[in-house]
Amino acid sequence: MIIVQTPLRVSLFGGGTDFPAYYLSEGGCVLTTAIDKYIFVTIKRRFDDLLRVGYTRTELVHDVGDLQHELIREAFRRTGICRGVEITTMGDIPSAGSGLGSSGAVTVGALHAMYAYRREMPPAEQLAQEACDIEIRVLSKPVGVQDQYIAAYGGFRWMEFSPDGGVRVESLDLDPFLARQLNESLLLYFTGITRSASSILGEQEANIATRTSILKEMKDLAREARDDILGGNLDSIGWLLDQAWNLKQQLASKISNGSIDAMYAAARQAGALGGKITGAGGGGFLLLYCPDGTRQAVREAMRGMRELPFQFEPDGSKVIFNYTR
Repeated sequence: MIIVQTPLRVSLFGGGTDFPAYYLSEGGCVLTTAIDKYIFVTIKRRFDDLLRVGYTRTELVHDVGDLQHELIREAFRRTGICRGVEITTMGDIPSAGSGLGSSGAVTVGALHAMYAYRREMPPAEQLAQEACDIEIRVLSKPVGVQDQYIAAYGGFRWMEFSPDGGVRVESLDLDPFLARQLNESLLLYFTGITRSASSILGEQEANIATRTSILKEMKDLAREARDDILGGNLDSIGWLLDQAWNLKQQLASKISNGSIDAMYAAARQAGALGGKITGAGGGGFLLLYCPDGTRQAVREAMRGMRELPFQFEPDGSKVIFNYTR
């Protein structure tokens, strides 16, 4: 049996500029971090030649093409495994509609597990590229590419996406005290709303041609945030998150709603400087930047919501158990 652990992520700035439909023309960039919440993928040999896939449901099939789980099906095809294994996926949080990059993490983790089963250890770049190819080219998902890269690489990262298709992944090696201070200032709350991201992302992708000026502003804010973090000006991140959240809501119609607006307003009134819905929007998790001295008041204001404590995760997808005989 092999077990692979792949991190989820919190995207801070630049989300939306990682859509190929945008960055292949204009270039893009994001500031994002892996967190210590994970997707776990297990894989083992079966006695027979069937394929068994376990997630929120169980599938048992003779042929790869009969699998309903698209990401697992295409990962099987990519790695050439076609019979005699069972694979399961488990998450630290409900994966559907979380906004924490679970689809990208599942795809990267599944590929990683399958390659390990074949006794191959591909580099993070290969895992990210192949996961992007599965989701974007093969399955035509309306998604960007940052989730697959942060799942594969881990860490606190600055990424740039070039019009020539290249992706540059840079590790921001923050001073440990500064990293801890930033981590403590970021609070994450479940809105209680789960949603399918595809409709929101589909609209966002369709709107790209008419939102280029907004996306450019979002890139500029991402670069400013990167410089401020490296310079130790952390409270600036809160104000920049607020500006970026206001811009993001202009990318598609259902990124926010009355419930989310009320939560955000209550948090800001209690002392949060800014925040955003992680992922596509419409639900999932609300990220808040709360400077020292305000966190208890914000927690009181968010008392009816479930907080998800998290730490920055330095590692990307990795094999944590490998027993073969």
